[in-house]
Amino acid sequence: MPPHEQATATPGDAYDLLVIGGGINGVGIARDAAGRGLSVLLCEQDDLGGATSSASSKLLHGGLRYLEQFQFRMVRHALAEREVLLASAPHIVKPLRFVLPHNRAIRPYWMLRVGVFLYDRLARRATLPDSRALDLRAGRDPSPLCPEFDRGFEYSDCWVDDARLVVLSAVDARARGAEIRTRTRCEAATWTGDGWNVALRDTGTDSTWNAQARAVINAAGPWAERVATETLGLRSSYRSKLVKGSHIVVPRLFDDERAFILQNDDKRIVFVLPFERDFTLIGTTDVPYEGDPGAVEIDAGEASYLCDIVRNHFDVSIAPEDIVWSYSGVRPLYDDGSSSASKLSRDYILEPHTGTDGALRAMTVWGGKLTGYRLLTEAALERLAATFPEMGPAWTADAKLPGGDLHPTGIERFTHMLTQVYDWLPSELATAYAGRYGALSHTVLGNGASLDSLGPELAPGLYGREVDYLMRHEWAQTADDVLWRRTKLGLWADSASIERVADYMQASQSTTSAANP
Repeated sequence: MPPHEQATATPGDAYDLLVIGGGINGVGIARDAAGRGLSVLLCEQDDLGGATSSASSKLLHGGLRYLEQFQFRMVRHALAEREVLLASAPHIVKPLRFVLPHNRAIRPYWMLRVGVFLYDRLARRATLPDSRALDLRAGRDPSPLCPEFDRGFEYSDCWVDDARLVVLSAVDARARGAEIRTRTRCEAATWTGDGWNVALRDTGTDSTWNAQARAVINAAGPWAERVATETLGLRSSYRSKLVKGSHIVVPRLFDDERAFILQNDDKRIVFVLPFERDFTLIGTTDVPYEGDPGAVEIDAGEASYLCDIVRNHFDVSIAPEDIVWSYSGVRPLYDDGSSSASKLSRDYILEPHTGTDGALRAMTVWGGKLTGYRLLTEAALERLAATFPEMGPAWTADAKLPGGDLHPTGIERFTHMLTQVYDWLPSELATAYAGRYGALSHTVLGNGASLDSLGPELAPGLYGREVDYLMRHEWAQTADDVLWRRTKLGLWADSASIERVADYMQASQSTTSAANP
């Protein structure tokens, strides 16, 4: 059944596990649990990855700066996960080289050298190359940095399309039997003695229904504390501290394909990343946040802060008025008492909620990093082993995400093959499809025989056939879902294009509703 045609569940439907929250942790847990044989219902109050999980720096990285905070365990695990995720989703995860210039005023050169040495050796690497020292004055290591940054280091991490990582995990969860319901809010849950009675509301139709679950996992991200205490009526020993991180996107600043990691005077680091062919992505900030996580947005001070850092490191002209897109997310970090938002731990805590008999009834996920989400999901399922003794073993380490089965061709050869099969497909469009859908590109393109077979071009690079696919298979319901999360084509879309996408989707939804009264 197409995701946007969510069936009206029968009151009293029973599941093994209810997952609240459709960010990366929630969909990861739903996918892992479904693959172990549990019946799973996931509810997300908005779009999949619609909050924090689509507002990251788009990196899978160990976190070089966390070595300075002695978080070696977290860094080691994250470094190993880069290779796991690169193998499971080579269409949306790509190796990326980073330049770390030495700033004499911030950290001594020896400290950077020790840091990258440890970074190389904390986890085994199968594909990512070693770090190396750079003489930025030499011809073989040219860089767009200002002349005073004359030496540094180059090392490897990975880039990821964060929103697609969420959606593809949900697609796989559904394929393994999980029920994924977007725009569905968990209004209340009551423990009945042998399970949970859950009240759910479809925020689009305002209809309500009930379900039962043997256990609940609260993976609501910035809303986790509220869900734990108000929705589930649980007592918690932990608190989260909300931290806003903002990014800006500007027209491409230089032609270097490497990313840059800049050390600022306040001891924070900022990434400058090549982004979507024509742009540069800059971020992030770390600002304590209070208020509605769904209403977060960048402020003028953050925009100026990021522009200033770039101007201080590169001989480029950049000002807030050059920003073509910005996004902000609220990171729900475990409150460990740190006075600085930058020093709060990015590691996760799984808080069990047990009954008087000691049996696990629910679990709340606190904190976590995008890179470590798969390890978090495994740990969460291990905690549920006593509740679900019938559950299967861990399996995700060697599993491909949908579209990721490109072996042995690789993404570049697959893209070339796509242009051979569909010889009418422009190479730029083939590259885009391969990078979003991987091996599923054939499903998107179908038996198309010409560019006209893709339907109307609703926005630059966006055709009706792709929108149909996203609505039918990936839960897209709004223009934002398509333009900013399933794709990044909003960067090229003007107001007329956005309106065309919205009108097309509305017409498609109306046609579907009429065909399925």
